Amino acid sequence: MKTLLAVLQSIGRALMLPIAVLPVAGLLLRLGQPDLIDVPLLAAAGNALFSNLGLLFAIGVATGLARDGNGAAALSGVTCYLVAVHGARALLDVPAATTAGMAIDVAATVADAFRAKAIARLDVPIGMIAGVAAGQLYNRFSGIALPPYLSFFGGRRFVPIVAGIAGLLLAGVIGLGYGALSTALDHLGTALTASGSAGLFVFGVLNRLLLVTGLHHILNNIAWFVLGDYQGTTGDLRRFFAGDPSAGKFMSGFFPIMMFGLPAACLAIYRNARPERRKEVGGLLASLAATSFLTGVTEPIEFSFMFLAPALYAVHAVLTGAAMVVMDLLGVHLGFGFSAGLFDYVLNFAASTRPLMLLPVGAAFFAIYFLVFEFAIRRFNLATPGREAVAASTASAAGPAAPRAERFLAALGGGSNILTLGACTTRLRLTVVDPGRVDDAALKALGAMGILRPSAGTVQVIVGPVADVICAQIAALTDRDSAPQAPALAASARTVRPVPAIVEAIGGPAHLKAASLAAGRLRLQLDGTSVSGSRLEQVAGVAAAVEVGGGIWHLLGDPAALIAD
Repeated sequence: MKTLLAVLQSIGRALMLPIAVLPVAGLLLRLGQPDLIDVPLLAAAGNALFSNLGLLFAIGVATGLARDGNGAAALSGVTCYLVAVHGARALLDVPAATTAGMAIDVAATVADAFRAKAIARLDVPIGMIAGVAAGQLYNRFSGIALPPYLSFFGGRRFVPIVAGIAGLLLAGVIGLGYGALSTALDHLGTALTASGSAGLFVFGVLNRLLLVTGLHHILNNIAWFVLGDYQGTTGDLRRFFAGDPSAGKFMSGFFPIMMFGLPAACLAIYRNARPERRKEVGGLLASLAATSFLTGVTEPIEFSFMFLAPALYAVHAVLTGAAMVVMDLLGVHLGFGFSAGLFDYVLNFAASTRPLMLLPVGAAFFAIYFLVFEFAIRRFNLATPGREAVAASTASAAGPAAPRAERFLAALGGGSNILTLGACTTRLRLTVVDPGRVDDAALKALGAMGILRPSAGTVQVIVGPVADVICAQIAALTDRDSAPQAPALAASARTVRPVPAIVEAIGGPAHLKAASLAAGRLRLQLDGTSVSGSRLEQVAGVAAAVEVGGGIWHLLGDPAALIAD
């Protein structure tokens, strides 16, 4: 059973997929405004994405949570979301005063508009819930076997059906309980507004402290897409792009940190590197600083000192909270579609309030970060990049000349050690059979800035913005998403006979076309019959069962317990 932390981490990872549309949404919306190039087509296109974020979250979260990212999960997310939204509208009561004195047809139109606007306040939370439900239902039922006369609706085709039922239940909860839900959101937004500087400070501190677990995505989504209301638009980020002059409180404080503070930390780290290693680490630190300044992607910098000096990272979290407060007290309201970097600052300059105040505030935080890091590194002799002893790697299975993905795969313990594989903006996220087979030194030699083990069997490798590319390359080598096997794996495969319990779980020997063992995993080629992954995972010795497409299943676990010969 997954722990609560593991479940929340998987949801946090899945939230990154729909958020990936925000940069293009913000870019199109801003470019289409009269103060820029004034093209209504672009503005309408950007607004379309912001107006349908709930649907995009349903699709993205469902896909991100599905064990193989199959399109059936996305379709199920859409099904659950549409049923929930339109079902809730049908259950929503319209106050009599809203349509009093109107003709029947006019009253019906007004009532529909009232219901649509009311439910739109909850579109992102509904999308998130629908996505989570669809993703979990896909993982549970995508391999279900139905009686022969219903076999067409078995397997993946069954998931949208059950997702529609889940959507009905969600519609009932939202439609009948809308008054309480709306009031709760209003109270939450009012409480945060009333908390003033204290609330912003706590948000900034928690945002950085939760970074280590990946749960900061959940916190951000509540602030950026749920809180507040401006003409029917909710969330600090969406309200900023809708023209709310009070929006930006939960974004402005990140700009001084990401554009000035952390690049200053990189400068301090460089200055304190060993002279003979400055050239080696200089290029890396310059790249990290430029990435933070231009795009607002900061994790690679933060993980370079997070575990070396936890107290220093705590100071960084406090300074982030302080920046949120300072920018708010100065009346500075900035916004972003992706993150608090130069690109978003320039793009949204005209839509911001007092944007030039970022320059003196940023300069102050640059000086503070540089002095704090300079003092801490020297006073406590921190082994920041360029000062640490070079660790020797214990894994060299792929060899120094092997492609990068093969070396990453070897450092992660090989394909047989990987149960699930995914990526967010800057990190690889994995569950593994044996965490002890993951070679931290080899991963760092390949450029990883940090390795986390949030819970038993889970590993996160911070590699920077190239995480998604590396993930896809490793997935290709491990035969995920129907990718062909790597030559090394195919060459080492041998034909085997599965244990009787596995044969029984797939419905009998008539459904098994071939079985082979490669890289520690049992590969089954079936005849296309629907098989329950959960039933396979109940067989003793099977750690995980993954369908990769084309009737092919991979069973992970102890090979001695999987094969009969």
